[in-house]
Amino acid sequence: MSEENRETPTPHEQPTVEEEAYAGVRDKAQTTLAAPDLPYRPRDPKHYRPGIALIGSGGITAAHLTAYQAAGYNVIAVCDVDEKRAVERRDAFYPNASVCTDYRDVLRRDDVEVVDIATHPAARVALIEAALQARKHVLSQKPFVLDLDTGERLCELAEKQGVKLAVNQNGRWAPHVAYMRLAVAAGLLGDVTSADLAVSFDHSWVVGTPFDDIYDLILYDFAIHWFDMLTCYLPDQSASRVAASAAMAKGQLPKPPLLAHVLVDYPAAQATLSFNAATRYGQHDRTYLVGSRATAHSFGPGLQDQTLHITTADGVMSPTLVGHWFNDGFHGTMGELLCAIEEDRTPSNNALENLRSLALAFAAIGSAHDGQPKRPGDVRRLPGV
Repeated sequence: MSEENRETPTPHEQPTVEEEAYAGVRDKAQTTLAAPDLPYRPRDPKHYRPGIALIGSGGITAAHLTAYQAAGYNVIAVCDVDEKRAVERRDAFYPNASVCTDYRDVLRRDDVEVVDIATHPAARVALIEAALQARKHVLSQKPFVLDLDTGERLCELAEKQGVKLAVNQNGRWAPHVAYMRLAVAAGLLGDVTSADLAVSFDHSWVVGTPFDDIYDLILYDFAIHWFDMLTCYLPDQSASRVAASAAMAKGQLPKPPLLAHVLVDYPAAQATLSFNAATRYGQHDRTYLVGSRATAHSFGPGLQDQTLHITTADGVMSPTLVGHWFNDGFHGTMGELLCAIEEDRTPSNNALENLRSLALAFAAIGSAHDGQPKRPGDVRRLPGV
């Protein structure tokens, strides 16, 4: 090609400084980096294998016992006011365990050191208090309590009795959540400035169950996992303001509102949570954490199947995650409690920290009820109860 026919950029086609800089960022963003080996999998104690009793044997406890069985934990008693249900759980998972209908029979046993209390919240407080009085370590089902004052009292009792009180916030050990919270704790993201969490799912399974009578089902019983994730992703900041709303989806079958969104203000960050529990098709779960050093983006069709990318100035890390929320989450919560007992430390899922998550939930529900923003901690009790 002759010089006169060679194409050259016209002045307006020359890349600008900004375009050249963006091209460099884009090229780096396409660079694949090795992801750090973070210990996101559930842990087991090295030697401690105490006798565990399950109090309450409702539907979710199949996940508890499946996880405990796989981990080799020593469940020696199953208790439920419905003896038939307790027997079914025992026979399916721990045939050598005893069955009873009175929780006091469990608490009198010297060979029971840890109790997993998996009843509904209203009945759970008396059981937790009795277990702590009997100097048993306790794993409480979530949501922990119906009011913050009661929760604080139980935490004080646990400390007085010299035992551990943890909450089954099993979402913390979903592989993508566990990896991201450890990445935040390790400083990989730098200062987190925003957290956007959105879940579109089908919650119609609650029709005909006691959950269908919980008006704030989504923001309380379900979203407590996501409020708890915020306390993990923004551990050094206390929320200053929460605004939320909830609404019925047209054509929905359950009685509680299935649509909800929340805005949480922090001193140097913001978070949004969006829930559509009436998503019949194309369910999706997305987490987007923006930090000063990196951005973490986890996405997938649901809680069990997530892809995670962490983008830095030098490229993208995409850890290959092993496991699933169900049943790694239940393994993780009990495993953390047992490790904390063995290592004589406070479990990371301790009840006192969990009250921070509940304070967010109560504030959101209060805001959804009256349309006014709330300060976490000001709404002391689950609104409407």
